[in-house]
Amino acid sequence: MNKIIFLALFSLLFFNKKIIAQKSYADLGSWNSFSVEGKINKKFSILFNEDMRIRENISQLNLFYTEIGLQYKPVSFIKTSIAYRWIDKYVYEDESFSFRNRLMWDFTIKKNINKKISLSYRHRLQAEKKDMFTSEKGYLTEWYSRNKVAAKYQLTKKLNANLSVEFRYQIHDQRNLESEKTWHRNRYQTGVDYAINNKNEIGIYYLIQREYNVSVPENFYVIGFQYSLTLDFSKSFKPITKSANE
Repeated sequence: MNKIIFLALFSLLFFNKKIIAQKSYADLGSWNSFSVEGKINKKFSILFNEDMRIRENISQLNLFYTEIGLQYKPVSFIKTSIAYRWIDKYVYEDESFSFRNRLMWDFTIKKNINKKISLSYRHRLQAEKKDMFTSEKGYLTEWYSRNKVAAKYQLTKKLNANLSVEFRYQIHDQRNLESEKTWHRNRYQTGVDYAINNKNEIGIYYLIQREYNVSVPENFYVIGFQYSLTLDFSKSFKPITKSANE
């Protein structure tokens, strides 16, 4: 049964490969990220992430961003977070940068099928403004709902394989009314993560991003690299207790 679940998600990852190949524009990119989770206590953590993305057959900078957030984990199988992301996106037409401010709220629920397989669902509500102080439309806010289903399989004590599928729904964006209130982008991803120790982890993945319900769909094939660092600040926040003799 567990193998069936994992294979079903794997099939969903690649079921529309033929459709993607028929699109008019395709590109190869590289996404590279460095993330830190600083645990304050059993329930709260500080999140930090740096990311750089390259496109045009891995030849030109696409964007880089800095993200900081706060995560709350009330129970072992549920976590929620709110994060702010500052994005610098390169604009090829005028060789300049577009500056974007994004606010995200995530809610994730996880289910362990057995000791080796786990499934998770994450919903992200995303709001973003572009060029707030340099554009006449800078006051407009883009709203998106992103739904991601993922599976993880433990190959060894340190090595995990993972699969995920994400569907993005455009709630409201006055700049892109053609895809208003529609599903218009999917992501399919597979990769492996290797835990160097209990603090450091590296990963590599392959991602396909497919667009539809837009006039000029762009579809990307991405090779991604990620490095994650986990820190425990809980000891620093523990109160100093005095002995009875003092």
